[in-house]
Formats: sequence, C-alpha cells, structure tokens
Amino acid sequence: MRVLFSSAASFDFDLSRLTETDTSTAASVSDAVSGILSRIRLEGDSALLDLTNALEDNAFSEIDDLELCNRDMEQAWERLGDNDRKALQVAAARITDFHQKQRQNSWSFQDDLGNVLGQRISPIDRVGVYVPGGKASYPSSVLMSIIPARVAGVSEVVAFTPSISGAINDYVLAAFSLVGVDRVFMAGGAQAIGAMAYGTELVPKVDKIVGPGGTFVAEAKRQVFGAVGIDMIAGPSEVLVIADDQAPVEWVALDMFAQAEHDPAAQSIAIVFSENYAKDLEVTINNLIEEMPRKKIIKESLSNRGAIICCANRRESAEIANRIAPEHLGLMIDNPYELLDQIKNFGAVFVGNYSSEAMGDYVTGPSHVLPTSGSAKYSSPLGVYDFVKRSSVVELSEQGAKELGVVAATLAENEGLYAHAKTALVRNPGSNE
Repeated sequence: MRVLFSSAASFDFDLSRLTETDTSTAASVSDAVSGILSRIRLEGDSALLDLTNALEDNAFSEIDDLELCNRDMEQAWERLGDNDRKALQVAAARITDFHQKQRQNSWSFQDDLGNVLGQRISPIDRVGVYVPGGKASYPSSVLMSIIPARVAGVSEVVAFTPSISGAINDYVLAAFSLVGVDRVFMAGGAQAIGAMAYGTELVPKVDKIVGPGGTFVAEAKRQVFGAVGIDMIAGPSEVLVIADDQAPVEWVALDMFAQAEHDPAAQSIAIVFSENYAKDLEVTINNLIEEMPRKKIIKESLSNRGAIICCANRRESAEIANRIAPEHLGLMIDNPYELLDQIKNFGAVFVGNYSSEAMGDYVTGPSHVLPTSGSAKYSSPLGVYDFVKRSSVVELSEQGAKELGVVAATLAENEGLYAHAKTALVRNPGSNE
C-alpha cells in the first residue's frame, strides 16, 4: 500500500491516479451488456431463462421456476434462530424510523392574484430492486433498498437476486419476508436489469430500478436509463478516514479493512497528520491483515487502490476529502464537527472514534446505498425521495390569467411561438389578441 505526501510535487497527479475508476474493460462490458439487454427486450422469458442458466450456474427448467413464492420466504424466516430474527427486526425498525423522517408532504399557496400554486408528492407505482448475491449474501441490502420504498408508499416492489444452484440464502429470504416484498425472482446480472426495465411475460415492467451491483449491473442500469428511472450508477465501495494522532491506530486499520474486504477494486484511504502515525498505521495494517479471513481480497484491494496520505493540517485534509468525495467518510479526530463544516462532498459521514462505518452498513438507520466514484459531489444516498415524484400544480384565477397572460404572450412572441402567445391571451377577452 502506498504512502503519499501532500507536500510532494507529484501529489496532485498521484491522487488523481489513485482515485480514478478503471475503465480498461468498459468497451467489452458495454458490448456484452448491450447484447444481453437486446435479447431480453426481443425474446422476453426465453432469454431470461437461458441467460440465467448459462451465466449463473443454474439449471432451471421452466421460467416459472425463477419466481419465489411467499411460503419460501416465510419458511426461511421460521428457520432462522431467535438472535438472527431479532437482528433483522432491530435493523429494520431503525431503518424505518430514520426514513420516516424523510417523508415529504404536498403543499400549495395562493398568491396575490388568487392563483393557487403548489407541488404534489406521490409515490412511484412499481419499483424494481436489485439485491447483489452469488458469491455472497446481502440481507442488509434488502432492508436498505426496500424499506425506504415502503415508507414512500410504493404500491409494488419487485426484486431480483442471483441464486446459487437455484437456492437463495435463508437470511436474504427472511429479509424479503420481513419487509413484505411483492415478487422475488432468482436471477442476477444485466439480464435481471433488462427484465425489470423492459418487462417479460413473467416479469412486470417497473418504473424505476434501484440497488447496488457489480460491473455488469452498473452498465445495464446505465443503458436502460430512459426506459426506466435509476437511482445511481454504483462503483466499488470506498472509505476515507481522517485520523489525528489520538485515533486508535488499530481502529483506523480495521475501518480500512472493512471496505477492502468487499472487493479487490474497493478503495480504502486514510489521511493522517504525521509521518510517525503513518508509519504506525502501516505496521498495524501489515500485522492485523494476517488475522483476516478475507485477507487475500484485502491485500489486493489495498495494493490496487489503498493509500495513507500525510497532509500538513486539517484545512488541507478537508480540501483533499472534497476532491475525493468519498462514499464513506470517517472523522476520527478531536472537534470533528469543526472539520466537518469544511467538508461538503461525501455520501455518509461517521463522526468520532466510536462511529464505525460498518455499523452504517447494517443498523444505524440511513440507507447504505450511497454515491461512489466521486458522484457524492452531485448526488445523494438512496432515500424516500428516490421513490416519489414531485409534480407541479397550477390553478390560475381569472385575474391571474388576465394579468399574467399578457406577460406570457410577450415572452412567447419574442421566442417566435405565436400559438403560445395566442393561448395565453384567448382567456382574456379584453386583450388585443
């Protein structure tokens, strides 16, 4: 893992290289995804069944075999132990409570001309949720993606998750049962995104697709945008920890491991303020890493995209953080809110030594579906607002139509849109239309 110094002449270049997203396979992935989506759009169920068997080590004989029934999920809930059920319930309750506070209400007001103007907030009708699976199981993603939709009032939630030889992990099934998903299909990858975006004989077309996924899922979401809405294009997971000399060095190292163990492409960066602390952290990382069950992935991730950055002061650390715009930001420093006032680009921030980012993955309350790859500069975490539409409401009074019609007609005529001008004036018999 590299150590960078902000005082070095090459720092800007080195930081850009460290944080850039690898696009070397983008063309081949794009072409493959395009082919998959085309088959789903043209062939429907037959393509979905064929691709699911061919790409995911399955042997489903009929398309109906891909859909789980409610009893499958209920039985999985019953098979869980008491501690496991309680853990899911506690997490679900906290996530629900947090997202209840995000709910927005429709509003309107009457201006001085008697016009009524406002905004209508209404839930999306049908949402598709992608839950990653295959090599690992993520019941937390079920809770983090579906609960905000339910709080928003979405009428129907359709979910896709990959299976392993036709089976889904009990924890994932139990999470589906707990949140009350409407339909669940055992398929993943670009074919799952295509099925939700275009619909098949079995799968209903959704209005919006949300949820994290790998490279093929991200590219498929990019390509179907427009046919449906999407939440974001998610990249590899990221954490940036800013730690001063009082931060327990072992805690910083473990917070970096918690992101690194996701994926060899995940990014873990620590910003520190002294060369001695940087050396201590490097030694601690090398000692602790051998204890990690997923040490191979962690080592590869830290080698590929991990770094310790030594900077001069807190102001400089804030500037670097804003440039990186991390998915997860940890502040293990004295007076953290003073520094936080200077940082505006991050998906979620974990303030103080006791605020482990991993807690945010499961139980604190906010959704762990967060902007990555620098997109925190302009986008937000998944929330209730992703599952509603904001529509404008306009009711003009007779006086409003008369007075504002003249203004609208003047603007329209200057744009050369004479039908616009005429329809603005026709409701005002006294005007010289």
